[in-house]
Amino acid sequence: MIRKIINFNILLIMMSCLILYSCGGVKGGDARKISPNPKDRIKKNLEEGKSFTLLGDKNKGSGYFEFASSNELWRASLDTIDFMPLATANYSGGIIVTDWYSENQQIGESLKITIRFLSNEVRSDALDIKVFYKKCQSALNCEISENDGELKNTLKKSILKKAALYEKQSKDKQVKKKNK
Repeated sequence: MIRKIINFNILLIMMSCLILYSCGGVKGGDARKISPNPKDRIKKNLEEGKSFTLLGDKNKGSGYFEFASSNELWRASLDTIDFMPLATANYSGGIIVTDWYSENQQIGESLKITIRFLSNEVRSDALDIKVFYKKCQSALNCEISENDGELKNTLKKSILKKAALYEKQSKDKQVKKKNK
């Protein structure tokens, strides 16, 4: 019985030492560099990714849901490349990747498009589009290259035009709801 108590005390001391040792890496804050205003500290921590929320963002309010269908750039991109088979479409990751596509079943030539979303805002720097071409002499002899040519610019213009239209329609819908 005494041996169990001694073993328990040793275990308790070891655990306490481990917990205290793990706290040693925390650095104290410099009062000259940290704002005394809690809202400023919260904002800074959010920008640096040093925070978390348990019940969601309180600024959004109840009933706020962000779906892919509410993002105009996402919808416009899918509508623009709807003729191509998709390999990956990940809204939360902000990327659309098509499968290799060949128009008119041209043997040995195909293309693949990757669209990355850098922002939810409808603007030209919110999209990163890459177009890859694959030319094959045989099934085992293929050359893949990235092309920054006319197709990339055409896709970007088309997506931005559609997204701007969708955004306008969405705003018009919200104005109508407010007026009712």
